[in-house]
Amino acid sequence: MSRHEVHRSHRIGWLRAAVLGANDGIVSTASLIIGVAAANASHGHILLAGLAGLVAGAMSMAAGEYVSVSSQADTEKADLELEKRSLEDDIEFEHRELADIYEQRGLDPILANRVADKLMAHDALGAHARDELGIFESVRARPIQAALSSAATFTVGAALPLMAAWATPGVQLIPAVAILSLVFLAVLGGLAARAGGAPVIIGAARVTFWGALAMGLTAAVGRLFGVVA
Repeated sequence: MSRHEVHRSHRIGWLRAAVLGANDGIVSTASLIIGVAAANASHGHILLAGLAGLVAGAMSMAAGEYVSVSSQADTEKADLELEKRSLEDDIEFEHRELADIYEQRGLDPILANRVADKLMAHDALGAHARDELGIFESVRARPIQAALSSAATFTVGAALPLMAAWATPGVQLIPAVAILSLVFLAVLGGLAARAGGAPVIIGAARVTFWGALAMGLTAAVGRLFGVVA
């Protein structure tokens, strides 16, 4: 009976951006709301701060991801151009280089040369991109996809504690936002771990820990400056 294997490496690009965006949206917005609330601000000012944090954070995430992933894409493009010129200038050297790679992976010299012959005849640049440079199409840098994914997931993540703050004014606001945000983080961490094939409990625990730490520190700062003011 055949066994179907489900690999997850093709999810690395969008999964990283999506998880980072949603996690940052929940943590930063919840922390901001809790910090402002701890400083004894009015309910309207708390919501305004949360909304401003949502908009600014989404744009910051989009810009940051686009710049970061664009730099990666530029590096990949430059490496491919260099490899393309090398293939045009000295294809025999590139053939030997590729065969040597296969020998180092365990093939005997004759078979390594045959594999290099076949792959270079089919797609020389593609073969060198994969086996020499480690550039695979499934994980190529995609700046626009990363930017949009981060901005969208940040917005969704930030909207959760913002809605919790809107629904629970008064003294219950801080515990309500904190508890619900930690629940959201645990669910997000578990889902991200499951999508990536990692242990769900560990994925949930690590994002919840750092989220709780961020909210606690921000609440302390808000309480300190609120009292001073």
